[in-house]
Amino acid sequence: MRRSAIEYVEAKNLRQDVAQFRTGDSVRVHWKVKEGDKERVQAFEGIVIRKTKGSNRATFTVRKVSFGIGVERIFPLHSPRYEKIDVLTHGHVRRKRLFYLRALRGKAARVETREEAEMRKTAQARASSHS
Repeated sequence: MRRSAIEYVEAKNLRQDVAQFRTGDSVRVHWKVKEGDKERVQAFEGIVIRKTKGSNRATFTVRKVSFGIGVERIFPLHSPRYEKIDVLTHGHVRRKRLFYLRALRGKAARVETREEAEMRKTAQARASSHS
């Protein structure tokens, strides 16, 4: 009884318009910022390095490099505080958490996109068939 009541309340607060993205994707989160009595939308753009599960407690972490300093921010997935999430590119990664990006700098910190990965695989297949 108690468990179903909690699930009911949590289900009421879930967002239906959540964008489909995975770890490694580049996203732009349009977050509502309140300054005094005014409210504006501020974009935070970076790579998703972590995504946690859990109905209304689900979160995702976005990392960007701003003026040479790495900035990470954790967003609640079902929060009413963001306007929308734009998926810019789909990354091709083989793990769920990309914490290794914290130690990398410059071009080494880039994540290969899914399109680039597919082109690389087809090029390798052609090269191996010609050999």
